[in-house]
Amino acid sequence: MDIRRDFHMAEGEGEWSYSKNCRRQQVAVRETRPMVETAVKQVYAALLPRTMVVADLGCSAGPNTLLFISSVLSSIAAAAGAERCKPPSGGGDDDDHHVELQFVLNDLPGNDFNHLFRSVEEEFRRAAGCERGPPPPPYYVMGLPESYYNRLFPRQSVHLFHSSYCLHWRSQEPEGLEAWRKPCLNEDNIYIARSRTTTPSVAKLFQEQFQKDFSLFLKLRHEELVHGGRMVLVFLGRKNEDAYSGDLNQLFALVATALQSLVLKGLVEKEKLESFNLPIYGPSVGEVEDLVTQSGLFSMDLIKQFEMNWDPLDDSEGDDVVEDSARSSMNVAKYIRSVLKSLIVRHFGEAIIDAWFAEFRRLVAEHLEKEKTKFTTFAMCLKKE
Repeated sequence: MDIRRDFHMAEGEGEWSYSKNCRRQQVAVRETRPMVETAVKQVYAALLPRTMVVADLGCSAGPNTLLFISSVLSSIAAAAGAERCKPPSGGGDDDDHHVELQFVLNDLPGNDFNHLFRSVEEEFRRAAGCERGPPPPPYYVMGLPESYYNRLFPRQSVHLFHSSYCLHWRSQEPEGLEAWRKPCLNEDNIYIARSRTTTPSVAKLFQEQFQKDFSLFLKLRHEELVHGGRMVLVFLGRKNEDAYSGDLNQLFALVATALQSLVLKGLVEKEKLESFNLPIYGPSVGEVEDLVTQSGLFSMDLIKQFEMNWDPLDDSEGDDVVEDSARSSMNVAKYIRSVLKSLIVRHFGEAIIDAWFAEFRRLVAEHLEKEKTKFTTFAMCLKKE
């Protein structure tokens, strides 16, 4: 599996597309908007850049990056207005606090950038016709197709990095997993199984790949950020230190069980399933904090944890039973299909996707009838030391 080449969200804007099934990520963007707005204002007030470079890493092609851009523009407009109201410090001119913004939208090369930029153009043409409040500063938008596990920018050239619902994805399958790919060590699992049929040695490989990737990510972004620059990072994790107990473990166990059922029906070769592992890892807060501390590159301004239901259209709180498991299972299955389709099709072929979807939806419905499960999400703001 070549993640850089193969992985992308479902294209277009049809029923099965990511853009139509990304409300869970949209809720996370709205939940973390105050954190983004604070970071933007802090960077602007401290640095007063003439050109502020803002990068959205793992932007995908849905509407959520538009929400991020809008929130940055409104924050800068407010901060710049407040700055202009201050008494002059002397020696400046009227343009001292005029700022332009350069947005860089980054994702893997397979991302649907055509749809993304059509959406950007349509949204901001619409917004221009109903502006309220202070006008936004001049801004420019460009795309950057590359993995964020590589260097993306010149040194000290970016003021703010944002990444939402991305950093739980790894740069590759865990290194060394090929040697352990035997039924007795990870059976037919595609991630760390909550049933503990994944051996500790295999679970450790997933953990080590996260440690390697996240440490590299911090190093690369530290090189690219200006002094005083910030990062707002939002990604999926787990509530405790037990690597077998995360919400992602439950979800991807159902994905694997659906694939196993296709093996029994003769639609998927068993060897194909045994060679399929998801490049993902949901860390604990402790793991994340330890890696940030060990890097010595960033101070952590803020970290928060919140939970959201599996069903992206269910915003109810509490742990009560799911009201309509059939409806919720369809919402969950469409969302996960839009995320995983590229990897499943690349490995198993296009022909199985509908059969897998039907089986996966059935399993999710059965699960939700017993338990209302939630995703654990972390959000943090890091400042370059």
